[in-house]
Amino acid sequence: MEADVRTGYAPFSHLRWYKRLQASILAHGSERYERLVAPWKRRYFGSLEGRVLEIGAGAGANLDHLRRSVDYVALEPNPYAREFLEMRLRAKGMKGEVWSGAAERLPFEDASFDGVFCSLVLCTVHDLPKTLREVLRVLRPGGRFAFVEHVGAASGSGRRAVQRALRPLWKVLADGCHPDRDTAAAIRAAGFAGVEIEEARLPIPVVGPHIAGVAIK
Repeated sequence: MEADVRTGYAPFSHLRWYKRLQASILAHGSERYERLVAPWKRRYFGSLEGRVLEIGAGAGANLDHLRRSVDYVALEPNPYAREFLEMRLRAKGMKGEVWSGAAERLPFEDASFDGVFCSLVLCTVHDLPKTLREVLRVLRPGGRFAFVEHVGAASGSGRRAVQRALRPLWKVLADGCHPDRDTAAAIRAAGFAGVEIEEARLPIPVVGPHIAGVAIK
């Protein structure tokens, strides 16, 4: 299912070779990273039930953490990543809808999902507050928004200064990713009825600070 939306967020995102490169990275991502965040994903993504939307589904790395009973819908702007995602769905014998579109303009009706989730997506969206408003819009009352994201280091710290200095290059290399974004504060300010956030620093360079949790509409 397609929407007439330009995909990607980096300066080269409209170029076919760049889209293919990013799709390959998503499809053959770091096994070490996935091992580090797997407990969070099992806890938060695995708790979702009913009709569930994944924003920025990539090549389907999060499918292993979902209950097989969910009604799965994916939003992924990169057409080559969607190919990997559809192959992974078939390989797992899972049914699902795969849409193209932007997180800031979700192509779905109000109150149409029991759960929404994402991983390493809120760092990349053009407009984070607008994206979170869209999440609230499509969630049903009592619906759950689950997330695992890297975030900016503590304000004023040397690590934060490094993230800020690397931001221009990082955005080019990582499809528009902001390594220093204060995502936790944005989620808390978005208007959810309840927010639970865990924080940790993973043993990886630049983007080690992470959050994981759930927000309830």
